Amino acid sequence: MILFCCCLAQFLGVLDVSIMNVALAPIREDLGFSTTGLQWVVNGYALACAGFLLLGGRAADLFGRREVFTAGLALFGLASLLGGLAPDQATLVAARAGQGLGGAVVAPASLSILASTYEEGAARNRAFAWWGTMGGLGGASGALVGGLVTEALSWRWILLVCAPVALGLALVAWRAIPVLGRRAGAARSFDLPGALAVTAGLVLVTYGIVATDRHGWGAAATLGPIAAGAVLLGLFGVIEARVAAVPLVPPRVLRSRALSGAAAVGMCLGGTAVSMWFLVSLYIQQVLGFSPLQAGLTFLPMSLTIVAFTQAAGRLAARAGPGRTLATGMTLLGAGMLLFSRAGAGGSWAADVLAPSLLCAAGIGCSFVSTTITATGGVAREDSGLASGLVNTAFQVGGAIGLAVLATVAAAEGFQPAFAAGGCLALVGAAIALAVLVGRRALPAAPASAAGSP
Repeated sequence: MILFCCCLAQFLGVLDVSIMNVALAPIREDLGFSTTGLQWVVNGYALACAGFLLLGGRAADLFGRREVFTAGLALFGLASLLGGLAPDQATLVAARAGQGLGGAVVAPASLSILASTYEEGAARNRAFAWWGTMGGLGGASGALVGGLVTEALSWRWILLVCAPVALGLALVAWRAIPVLGRRAGAARSFDLPGALAVTAGLVLVTYGIVATDRHGWGAAATLGPIAAGAVLLGLFGVIEARVAAVPLVPPRVLRSRALSGAAAVGMCLGGTAVSMWFLVSLYIQQVLGFSPLQAGLTFLPMSLTIVAFTQAAGRLAARAGPGRTLATGMTLLGAGMLLFSRAGAGGSWAADVLAPSLLCAAGIGCSFVSTTITATGGVAREDSGLASGLVNTAFQVGGAIGLAVLATVAAAEGFQPAFAAGGCLALVGAAIALAVLVGRRALPAAPASAAGSP
C-alpha cells in the first residue's frame, strides 16, 4: 500500500506536467492566451515545483514524511479544483502554480518514503523502478488522458478530475504510511528565504527568455529580468553558504559525485522531455491537424514503451551500472529528438512521429530510473528527501528553462530547429553521464554520525 500511494502520487505529479499539452489550443481559444503566454500554463506548474522541491525534500526529512506527503496531496487537490473553475488567465496560471507547489512537496516526500521503507539494493531498485515507471507513464499518457477528457467534456475537467483523486489519496496515505523522519527543532530549520530566492530567480530568468520572442535578446525587457533572476540565484547561493542555519543544500551533500552528476543529467533530461511533449503535441495538432483525442491516442505507443523500459532499467542499472544505463537512455532520447527534426509541414504520423517517439520513450524510461538510483544511493538515509528533491529540482528547472528556450525557437524559426536543439541537449546529458557516472556505482550511504547533523 505504501508503494501504491507513492507511485500513484508520482503518476499524478508528472501527469500534470504533460496533461495540459493537448488542451493548450482549447485553453487559448477559451481564455485568450497568446502563443508565448500559453507556455505559462505549463511553466506555471514547472517553476513553482522547481523552486520549492528542495524545500519540500528538506521538509519531509525534518517534519515527517507522511505528514508532508499528505499535506502536499491536499494542496494539489485544492489547486486542481481552483484551476478547473478558473474564469481568466491569471487564475489558471495561479492554480497551476499551486499544483506545482503541491507537487514540489509530494515528489521528494514519496521518494524519501520509499528510500526509508526499502533497504538499499534489489528491493529498493525494484521500488524505484515502479516509481520511475509511473512517473514516465504519467508524462507519456498525459496527452492521451488529456485528449480523451478534452474531447468528451472540456479542458476544465482535466483539472477537476484530479481534485478528488488527490484528496482521496491523501486520506489513504495518512492511514497506510507510518510516521517517518520527524525531527525535534524542525521549525527553526525551515529555510524559507532560500526557497523564495531560488523560486523568484527561476521565474525571472524564464520570463526573460520567453520575452525574447517579442523583444529579442538584446532588449532591456529581456536582459532586465534575466539579470534580476541571476542576482536572486546568486543570493540563494549566499543564503545557503553563509546565512541559513540549516541550508536547503548543505555543501556536504553536493560533495557526492554521483548526486551532482545525476542532477546535471536530470536537468538535461527535463529540458528535453518536457519540451518534447509540448512540441510534439503542438506539431500533431497545428501541422498535422489532429483533434485533441487523436493527438492523445498517438502517444499510446510511447506510454507502453516507457513502461517496458522503466521496468528493464532497474535490472540494467544493477548489472551494467546506473551511469551506463543513464548514458544509453540520454543517447536514445537525443537520437529521437534529432529524428523528429526531420518532420516538416507535409509530414505524417506514421512516417515522422512514430519512430522518433518510440526512441524518445525508450530513452526517458531508462533515464528516469537511473537518475533516481544514482542520486539516492550516495547519501545517508536521513538525507534521502533532500537528494530526491535535488534530482527532481534539476528535472523541473531543466524542463522550465528548456521549454522556454525551445518554445521560443519554435515560434521564431519553426519546429525543426527546436527539435534539433532538444536533441543536442539530450546528447550533452549523455556526455555528462559518460564522463562523471560511468564506472561509478552509487556510493554506500554514509552513517548519520559521519554525515553530520543537517
